[in-house]
Amino acid sequence: MNSFRTSGWWSVVLGVAIGVAFVSLSSWAIGDSKKAPETPIGERWWPSEFGAEDQRGATNRITPKTVVQAAQLIKEGRIFQLGRLYEHGMPIPGKRHFSLTIPGLPTGLPSGKNQSVSNDELVSGEIGQVGTQFDGLGHVGVRVGGEDIFYNGNKLSEFGDPYGLKKLGVENVGVFFTRGILLDVCGLRRADRLPSGYVITPDELQACLEKHKLEIRVGDVVLIRTGHGKLWMKDNAVYGEGEPGLGLAAAKFLTDRKVSLIGADTWAVEAVPHEDKELAFPVHQWNLTRNGVYHLENLDLETLATEGVHEFCFAFSPLRLKGATGSPGNPIAIR
Repeated sequence: MNSFRTSGWWSVVLGVAIGVAFVSLSSWAIGDSKKAPETPIGERWWPSEFGAEDQRGATNRITPKTVVQAAQLIKEGRIFQLGRLYEHGMPIPGKRHFSLTIPGLPTGLPSGKNQSVSNDELVSGEIGQVGTQFDGLGHVGVRVGGEDIFYNGNKLSEFGDPYGLKKLGVENVGVFFTRGILLDVCGLRRADRLPSGYVITPDELQACLEKHKLEIRVGDVVLIRTGHGKLWMKDNAVYGEGEPGLGLAAAKFLTDRKVSLIGADTWAVEAVPHEDKELAFPVHQWNLTRNGVYHLENLDLETLATEGVHEFCFAFSPLRLKGATGSPGNPIAIR
């Protein structure tokens, strides 16, 4: 998730009680399992359905059977790259940055009788949270009674470390090799692109499924096309000002169907601004924090839509960055 409008979204998400708390939390002990308190995002959500010690979340739903079924969707051997180019000038939120330089030219001076030379690159930036980006379970949480709580009830005070999270790092995620489906809401609405702030509803998701005679299965990856991605590297300012995306009801529609990941051609997957202007990225909290369902943002879904590819084998492996909150990468659809 990227907040292009402000550079301090992290403190908003983690440092401010979102919306109106339903009860006073001042006397609540986080570890008291005898109580089921309300939090700023609803009832207590831990332990996870995958166990109190789980750090993988929804990738637990990708089983050997799921992998075999996904492979059987490959009929033509065509590969669609869904990731954006990581390049100078791409949309970057707030004070984040991306830089790639080749020092020296050549970096490695001639060596040996054969005068071998070489080039290396130096990359700097928030590598897991720029460009096409995967949101891990250590990315977004909620402040509850003075504690910052993440997936499966993990307290940031216990697993946070400036040199890498001690829990919920993306090295725990594993590999996505599963069935993927494209829900083209932009195409459903016969629009060039949906406007910023447009809230996608469950009815629209269901209509996309019915249009292409699809149903969501456990462990699926669901990709949402809004048309917003057409602005990428063409009008970065408008791209970053806001976006169409899921509302909370649509997010619940997907998590109820036990998906493993939700991706979109936008920078946050959810509608920005949210339909309730007092809430900051509540869909992230619903999917990641409460349900362990991952996000993939800033995807290029235009070719899939143009060629009418709505069901495919989806493959993606986050970089094994120990303790990282997210990962870059180039997810692919195979048909």
